[in-house]
Amino acid sequence: MKRILGLLIFVFFLHAGYCADQPDPYAWDFGKVKPGAVVAHSFTLKNGSPKALKITGVNTSCGCTVSEVKKKILLPGESTPVEIKFNSKGYSGAVQQFTYVNTDDVDKPVIRFIIKADVVK
Repeated sequence: MKRILGLLIFVFFLHAGYCADQPDPYAWDFGKVKPGAVVAHSFTLKNGSPKALKITGVNTSCGCTVSEVKKKILLPGESTPVEIKFNSKGYSGAVQQFTYVNTDDVDKPVIRFIIKADVVK
């Protein structure tokens, strides 16, 4: 019985460690960047619903971040890149900015993408 319990505990912690290593598909960390650098990342937005998804708008949390969605209507199973560029000019230290993709999905009308950077000289 102790062996089974020990094995179950081992499997639980192994699974928890594996899940912790998985990246967040809605967040990206650029790591260390120099002041004035413009860095970019492309997220993938996938329509997992059984009906078409309409993207009604894209907003960012500041003027230092520019976002673009390539496709405005996604059929079921389709995906589109969400391009995000961050200009680190005027920043120092840890920075976190957001991009909000607005959709016509009543269950999840706003999808938030997060970018992070550590601006260092």
